[in-house]
Order: sequence, then structure tokens, then C-alpha cells
Amino acid sequence: MRVVITGAAGFVASGVADAIANDLNCLGAPITDLVLADISSGTTKGRWITGDLSDPTHIAELLAEPIDVFLHLASLPGGMAETNPALGRAVNLTASLALMGGLAQQCRDNGPKARVVFASSIAAMGALGPHTVDETHPAAPNSSYGAHKQMIEIHIADLSRRKEIDGISLRLPGIVARPFGASGFGSAFMSDLFHAAAAAKPYSCPVSQAATIWWMSRVISIDNILHAARLDTAILNPDRMVLLPALFASMNDVMEGLADHYGTTAVSRISFSPDPKIEALFGSYPLINNATALGYDFRMDVDVATLIKNTGI
Repeated sequence: MRVVITGAAGFVASGVADAIANDLNCLGAPITDLVLADISSGTTKGRWITGDLSDPTHIAELLAEPIDVFLHLASLPGGMAETNPALGRAVNLTASLALMGGLAQQCRDNGPKARVVFASSIAAMGALGPHTVDETHPAAPNSSYGAHKQMIEIHIADLSRRKEIDGISLRLPGIVARPFGASGFGSAFMSDLFHAAAAAKPYSCPVSQAATIWWMSRVISIDNILHAARLDTAILNPDRMVLLPALFASMNDVMEGLADHYGTTAVSRISFSPDPKIEALFGSYPLINNATALGYDFRMDVDVATLIKNTGI
């Protein structure tokens, strides 16, 4: 089995790459070629192919041989995509279309179709109202990043309908805890809060304690991506999209959990200075109905204590 991972040096993708490299049978068949693609190589054992996804020659190199499983986890973060729309379009849309088109061509030329797992985002849903949300909520992205994610979801569903790939799009929520001060992520405060509590350092959070957010640990996100690569996609709806099960919790809930875990002194230097724009984008999520994704055996952090434990800080 030949497996390709894009963005393989990234926060989530590097964990996926490590999990596969440590168990070459984890996707149900022996993996004989693990191809890891990113701008620069990481530490995972595999065959690294470095390059820029905005470069067609790099895409051609990735598609030079037939692929069994393609984990498309690379993207330009939402904040960076909004400030540099040309680069965001090149990486998140144009390159993704080229990759999916190339995989479909491989099927037309060689017969077998690749399993494709695409790291989409809840950003495709846009602003959400006060009512409980599930996967049937219509997409209404309010950022270029979210719009491009939705476009690729649609393309993957169409190519799957044509039986040219076997795709699944995962709408991921905010993943914690990224390295402190991770650039380009509007939701970086979610991770920075954990680092500040663990180090007992001052931190000014840009949302209020009343902010409500969907959370997922890196450990759970890795498990869910690997599960998607093995899942019987015949059970999916035609849109081939799964809204992954996320923990709904307020900042106050998380602060209480951090105090229980690290001690009240450790969190006493954390303050809140809400930025209305950030709160509107990342701190006003409604309740989420996780029933469908849990029915597909995807996993979630079941409570705040589990979320904190799973961050491993």
C-alpha cells in the first residue's frame, strides 16, 4: 500500500505520520511506501518529498505513482489565507483541485481508486445561530479559508459519486494545544491558554469567559483521521462530509478544568480582554449534536478533564 500525507510536518499531520510510521499495518494492509510531503522535511521516518503545493511540478511529483491512501492535511491557516488571499487560493483551492484531479486521473488510467481523507474545517459552516447544530446545517462560510474548504468538499463528493476517488471530508474544530503563539491561526488563543496555565504565566485571552467553543485534542484528531482512512464509506451520505464530534465547552468551563489540573495559582495570571471580532468568529458556537459522527465510531474528548489530559502538556 502506498500512502501519501500532505502537510506532513504540521501539528496534526506529523502526529498522523508518526502513528502510521510506528504501525505500518494500521490502515488494514501493509504500507510499503509512506510518502511525506511538506515545504520542509520533519522527523518522521518515511520518504520525504519537499516542495510547495502552489508549484505544479511538486504536485506532479506527488502523483507520479499510483496512490492507495491520500491524506490531504495541508492548508494555509485561515488567518494567513485572509491576509494573503492569492496564496490562500493557490494552496487551499488551486492545489487541492489539482491533487484531486490527478488522483481521479490515476483511477481512470489504472483502475483502483484512492481513499482520500481531506482535512476540512468547521470554518465551512460560517457564522452559526443559537440553535443546536449538526451535519445538516447549511454551509455559509464567512472567510476565504472556509469557502475554499467547502469547494473542495463539493469536488471530493462529486469525484466520489463518479467513482474516481473514494473520498471523505472531515470538518475539524479547533485543535489543542498547538505550540504557543502559532501564527496564522485565528483560534490560536485556544492553545495559548493551555500553555499559559501549564507554565503559570500571564496571558490575556481575546475572548470572554462566557465564550462557547468546540474543542478537540490533537490525540483525538489523529485517531479520527486514521479512522476515516479505514472507514467503510458506503455508510456516508452523498456529500461525503463528517462533522467530527467536538466537545462543547465555555471558556469558564475550561478555566475551571485548568484550575483543577494545574492549581488555582497557575491560572490566576490569566485575564480576559475580549476582541469582539475574535469572539464573534471563534467564541459564539452553539451546542453541537455529535450523534451521527459518533455513530460512525469517530471519537471525541468526552469532558474538559479528558481534553486537558489529552493535550499532554
